[in-house]
Amino acid sequence: MRTYQKDKPSAASALRSLATAELEKRIREAREELLQLRLRQANGAVENSARFRALRADIARCLTVLKSKSTNQ
Repeated sequence: MRTYQKDKPSAASALRSLATAELEKRIREAREELLQLRLRQANGAVENSARFRALRADIARCLTVLKSKSTNQ
């Protein structure tokens, strides 16, 4: 399983240029990583708890851009 790549641009301006399929892929990957992070937290093995907030923000940002693309079409 691939993890969400941290080096991808997350700014809304960079996300607007992406295709719908790519945005959906990013959302899916971020949600998978968030799930894995939650499972690690249950075991007490999370070293960077700030990653939770960053992942949720990335998901929300992608969903916002995806929604705006669907309303503009």
